[in-house]
Amino acid sequence: METMVEIISRMLANNKFSAIKEMLSEMNVVDIASMMEEIESEEQQVRLFRLLPKSSSADVFSYLDSEIQSNIVSAITNKELASLVEDMFIDDAVDFLEEVPANVVTRVLAQADSETRNLINRFLQYPENSAGSIMTIEMVSFPETYTVKQAIAQIRATALDKETIYTCYCTDGKRKLVGTVPLRRLIVTPEDTLVKDIMYDDEQLIFVNTMDDQEEVANIAKKYDLLSVPVVDKENRLVGIITIDDIVDVIEEETTEDFEKMASLLPSEDEYLKTGVFAMFKNRILWLLVLMLLATFTSQIIEGFEGKLSLVVGLTAAIPMIMGTGGNCGNQTSTLIIRGLALGDIQISDYFRVLWKEIRVALLCGVVLAVANYGRMWLTKLITGSEIESSTFIVVSLAMACAVIVAKAIGCSLPILAKLLKLDPALMAGPMITTIVDALTLVIYFAIATVFINKGLIVA
Repeated sequence: METMVEIISRMLANNKFSAIKEMLSEMNVVDIASMMEEIESEEQQVRLFRLLPKSSSADVFSYLDSEIQSNIVSAITNKELASLVEDMFIDDAVDFLEEVPANVVTRVLAQADSETRNLINRFLQYPENSAGSIMTIEMVSFPETYTVKQAIAQIRATALDKETIYTCYCTDGKRKLVGTVPLRRLIVTPEDTLVKDIMYDDEQLIFVNTMDDQEEVANIAKKYDLLSVPVVDKENRLVGIITIDDIVDVIEEETTEDFEKMASLLPSEDEYLKTGVFAMFKNRILWLLVLMLLATFTSQIIEGFEGKLSLVVGLTAAIPMIMGTGGNCGNQTSTLIIRGLALGDIQISDYFRVLWKEIRVALLCGVVLAVANYGRMWLTKLITGSEIESSTFIVVSLAMACAVIVAKAIGCSLPILAKLLKLDPALMAGPMITTIVDALTLVIYFAIATVFINKGLIVA
């Protein structure tokens, strides 16, 4: 059975444009964009785009991959390009221009009218990942001195050009943001009521600055359940809003970046299959080199105690198990702390509460693991007839319990320390935690083993 992509491709090949237009008119713009991305032929992608109704072409374009967007811009005429830019929301146009080559940016700006060009250039000047770089100016705003009747009249006159009308923004005579009012409240309020008498203001007014980080915007939207977040400049003048679709994109982007950092990867801006081999190499090699050098300390620790450990049966064989257990404990804790910091559930001031809780958890886990390990080693000795002494069991089990405590303490401390130093806590996860915990675990293990050997509790 043919898929939709195959059907559309066959119809394009047979020049059945009227039938295609009819099909496209009944499809969601997101589904159209997804279908276009599955079409392999660049020529067919452009032909399909030209068949889109003018009312939806800009929306479809905003959902397309940047590579396809560039191909379309290169193929269409200057008149078509000018119309496309005119129909796009400013934030979508800026997102597109940030991803495409410079020659495409130049051509797009050349076809835009002077007002649109000035707006785009202003947006492009905001720092990457700032609130200003992802906001839109297509919002509903009016003076607080308006009556409800005047406000609704303005909404009716301008709504088609706005990204959202669910929340309206109120300003004073100097365009400063002074309040917000939901569309629902306007509809149910008598027409002669002043907007300032029904708007949310003072402590209820939530907004961000143009220079705030986009992650902070996402956190605010999540905390207050907002569909859009107003953006103000240094003088608290309303300059734009950030809508929920862009906030969701930010959350996805920040989460992906955290996952990559937790795996000791430099964040990549492209999808996996669209990232070149050399780009992947650059993203991975730096942290691999750092971790390899850090692992040198682990090697030196083992080498320093190798002579004594080799004299006692069973001590050297337990090294991988103790290191693995410590690394796993550290990763468990760091993952929870990093996620808590990202969601705002944990603050730097909570450090001692977190540390005390993790130490108690570590004591419980350490005791259970130590007892289980002691029983495991006894069972192994009975089955294999090994000559390992029972005192060796105590050394390994005691070291494991201590390793768990240290690993969990390190696992909760390093992410919070990174946050204190204004670094991304996600850096202190996965390979980084494992490498650090490995070295500390070995020091503990060898120190306990040395004490037992020196006191004659283990016969060498």
